[in-house]
Amino acid sequence: MHAGISVRQRAAVLLVLCASLLVVNLDSTILNVALPTIVRDLHATSSQLQWVLDAYAIVFAGLLLTLGSLGDRIGRRRVFAWGLALFAIGSAIAAFSSTPDRLIAARAFMGIGAAAIMPSTLSILTNVFVDDDSRAKAIGVWSGTTGVGIALGPIVGGWLLAHYFWGSVFLVNVPIAFAALVASIVVVPESKNPSAPPLDPIGAVLSTLGLGILLWAIIEAPSRGWRSWPILVGTAIAFAILVLFVLFERGSRHPMFDVSFFSSRRFSAAMAAMALVVFSLTGLLFLMTQWLQFSLGYTPLATGLRTGPIALVLIVVAPLSAVVARRIGTKLPVALGMLAIAVGLLLMSRMSVSSGYLGAVPALLLIGVGAGSAFAPATDAVMGSLPRTRAGVGSATNSTALQFGGALGVGVLGSLLNSRYQGQLAPVLAHYRVPISVTRVIEGSLGGALAAGQHLGGATGTALDSVARRAFSSGMDLTVLVGAVVSLVGVGVVLALLPNWAPAPLVPAPSASNFDLEIRPALQRHLTLVADRAMGPPPDSDRYPGASTISR
Repeated sequence: MHAGISVRQRAAVLLVLCASLLVVNLDSTILNVALPTIVRDLHATSSQLQWVLDAYAIVFAGLLLTLGSLGDRIGRRRVFAWGLALFAIGSAIAAFSSTPDRLIAARAFMGIGAAAIMPSTLSILTNVFVDDDSRAKAIGVWSGTTGVGIALGPIVGGWLLAHYFWGSVFLVNVPIAFAALVASIVVVPESKNPSAPPLDPIGAVLSTLGLGILLWAIIEAPSRGWRSWPILVGTAIAFAILVLFVLFERGSRHPMFDVSFFSSRRFSAAMAAMALVVFSLTGLLFLMTQWLQFSLGYTPLATGLRTGPIALVLIVVAPLSAVVARRIGTKLPVALGMLAIAVGLLLMSRMSVSSGYLGAVPALLLIGVGAGSAFAPATDAVMGSLPRTRAGVGSATNSTALQFGGALGVGVLGSLLNSRYQGQLAPVLAHYRVPISVTRVIEGSLGGALAAGQHLGGATGTALDSVARRAFSSGMDLTVLVGAVVSLVGVGVVLALLPNWAPAPLVPAPSASNFDLEIRPALQRHLTLVADRAMGPPPDSDRYPGASTISR
């Protein structure tokens, strides 16, 4: 482990990192249950509501590579501390925003802080817990915190809304981020790449633009349509910029991101597995919150509590899976975990309109076990395949995969749900000749259809409720089946490509100072010894004046 750091300090460092990570991941899902309240209090339109969610995600994902690379260069603790400060400031502004536009701007500002915090937590962890066993255990705790943060978001958000105003979902971040900032200065050691190359501003701009535009297209696709021209053009532009980024980085003498990392099967396959796990987990939570609130009629707090089994199981399984992986290898825990997710989603697809919550509990437990089993070993495989000097950009790449996996989960599964839901409602609405304005409300969401049915009342309202619930249930069946197929594809990827055991770690090029202080003198002594042996015994110093001054 890191020289000079006691066991107690390492535990304190891990606590600070996980507390910071928990806040960032909570913020990804805590807002979902507060959206109806924000609509009522701030009079936000549907477009503004979408941007309240999207502004944070786009800035967050777009800046991950840039800020992760910056941490390697100027100091990971420094970037981490600045991220906490920015996140706390943005959260305070968001909590007291009086207009939707101010809230959107504050959420974007929070995204900058989150992009500095998340990769720094993993890169600092990797540099504090340097041997394989301790790193695997620490990453197990880190991975459990990541998954639990995503799953606990609706629970915490629902509880806060039940007791306080809507801004409390942001205000809760401020004391935690401030405490973590103070603690980081006291207990977290500074680390950076001692031979860090100069900054790569062109690479930073290209990666931020490319990733940001691509994430925007993924997020907007469900509402605009995957084949709409803004989405197609945006996706094409994003891929063009990212291709240019890769080409530029390959030809750069000082690249921000070393694309040769992807030549490692361990790195690439493990990162793909993590993205697919988050795809399934985030997509399921997106569907579950709607199903529990609209179909089963639970309050936001009750809805959040009923997603709890995933979080409870994940927080137990994730640390254990990292230890198991050190004993039997990475491949089997990750593959079995993704298989468990697939089976859990298949069980979810058997739920009917009349199914209650208890019927979903076995599936939720199985999905929690699967996510916990796969996530920690896959994360350890990614970070263990990189040199510690590049931990920042490696962690940023890992975090980017998580963000895009989550965005794709919501985007793809949300689109499939909407398509099936609207497709089954359209013939019914056409038969009754419903006005276009009312049709848009009913087809927009199950919540809109139920509200319209309540307004209509009588037999017509009851019939609309029944049709809308069946359409939503059919759409949910389709989406969880697709999620199960994606998880099974992930099992195949892991079995085919992910090495079971870690190869010899990549050795970074020595820094100039290390080379001059250690390697060069040793090399000179070795060459001198070889030369002496080749020359034979030293000459007679009396016959050859000055011979005794030859360095041996």
